[in-house]
Amino acid sequence: MKKLLPCLIGLWALAGCSQTINENKEKAMPAKGTYAYDSAFLKANTSSVYELKSSDGQARVLLSADYQGRVMTSTATGASGNSYGWLNYDLIEAGEWNKQFNPVGGEERFWLGPEGGQFSIYFNEGAEFDISNWQVPGVIDTVAYPIVSANDTEVVFGTTAILVNYSGAEFDLAIERSVRLLSKEALATSLGVTWGESLKWVAYETTNSITNKGANQWTKDTGLLSIWLLGMMTPSPETTVIIPFRPVEGAKEYITDDYFGEIPAERLTVTDSVIYFQCDGLYRSKLGLSPVIAKPMAASFDFAKNILTIIKFPVTPEGDYVNSKWEMQDEPFKGDVVNSYNDGPMADGSQMGPFYEIESSSPAKELAPGEAQEHKQLTCHFEGEFESLNQLSKSLLGVDLTEIKSKKTTL
Repeated sequence: MKKLLPCLIGLWALAGCSQTINENKEKAMPAKGTYAYDSAFLKANTSSVYELKSSDGQARVLLSADYQGRVMTSTATGASGNSYGWLNYDLIEAGEWNKQFNPVGGEERFWLGPEGGQFSIYFNEGAEFDISNWQVPGVIDTVAYPIVSANDTEVVFGTTAILVNYSGAEFDLAIERSVRLLSKEALATSLGVTWGESLKWVAYETTNSITNKGANQWTKDTGLLSIWLLGMMTPSPETTVIIPFRPVEGAKEYITDDYFGEIPAERLTVTDSVIYFQCDGLYRSKLGLSPVIAKPMAASFDFAKNILTIIKFPVTPEGDYVNSKWEMQDEPFKGDVVNSYNDGPMADGSQMGPFYEIESSSPAKELAPGEAQEHKQLTCHFEGEFESLNQLSKSLLGVDLTEIKSKKTTL
């Protein structure tokens, strides 16, 4: 027994040492939900990740060339801070493409419209407009966008493609997309407001262009393309999308809220000038606003984490915006400039997310050979104490967050 005792003590010491090493490893691993976790995950599971960050390291933006130059996520509070973009960890880690669509996530991605109708680029000619026939083009789903140029504050991506729409029209196009990290001064100028030191923030602007590289002009008779930017964020029962609009007479006629059926009243509140939309990832629904009433801004607020997200984009009230409803259309250029989507189970019980989206679109233009059009979008997140965020919301949106908070049980 005396001879065995030193061996046993050695084994216990080794086991204790092993346990300590494992505990230290666990402590060293970034927590899920942080920017550091998402950064490490993407670097381990994709081949081309690029980071923009402020000089103090607090504002950070993570980009992926593998996924069409999309902004995968960002943070306002450094590596250990909240990660604002939604990521589909299982799909990314699997490393295999789905046939129809690959919702890998990302808080701003480049897409093209229209989605439905006789000029759709998501349905083949003659196909019924149902989910089984829906096909996202590879150039906005699975194709990597090479980096054209890059520095500490901006990355430019570019590619080319040929698309054919539901009516048989062909589009030979070049795509270019730049993502630029904004300074506090540039953001304050863009928003027209200032804020105190108590708030942390991150902001980036993307410039997205398409060029007609073919021999023929694109015309309304055979269909046009729009630039469509979509941001996928993490939903929660405490998250509300806020979309202000111009309170013109008959404004509600310019709001489409039945893309996937009528949205229940407890999930959607429409006042005379603001839409409040519950985005918890539990009920599939979508809404959109016509450029006739849309303002150049949409937002969301997470009441659990005190995060205010602002999306800013241009609006052309008289512009031709493509109609993406899944039906043959009488007015294919009377579509939306801004949309919001709340993910949820589909009819068969499957679900892409859960996530929620805030989206903006450009007008569609009749481009001559060699001619281009562009669409810019500003995305920013503010995080901090509630009263300062509320003051910012009042200044930017004309919305008092305390009123939403008091009605949260009915939204």
